[in-house]
Amino acid sequence: MSIRLQVILLVLLIFILIGMVTQIKRKKLDLKYTLSWFALIIALIVLTCFPKLLIVIADFLGITTPINMIFFCGFCFSLIIIYTLTVAISKMSDNIRSLTQKIALLEKGETDHE
Repeated sequence: MSIRLQVILLVLLIFILIGMVTQIKRKKLDLKYTLSWFALIIALIVLTCFPKLLIVIADFLGITTPINMIFFCGFCFSLIIIYTLTVAISKMSDNIRSLTQKIALLEKGETDHE
């Protein structure tokens, strides 16, 4: 990887990181849902600074080419994102059910008093 490409990738990743932090401060993103994205950006920054590290990790895991390692990591990251979103949806579903039951009880209480 050329130095020019490394610098461009580093600048781009830093801008993305700053953008995410800004959106978290403005309450447009929730921190607990962006932690996996932070981990990805930090990992990409490390791999951009040390591109030989990808080759070493791929060799250690028995993956023949570094590009296959990138695809494998992308697949694993996608699974992590899907899992965290599934957990979030489950919690929100429970909250909605609970709130619906509370509203129904409140409305029933109001009709009983009339």
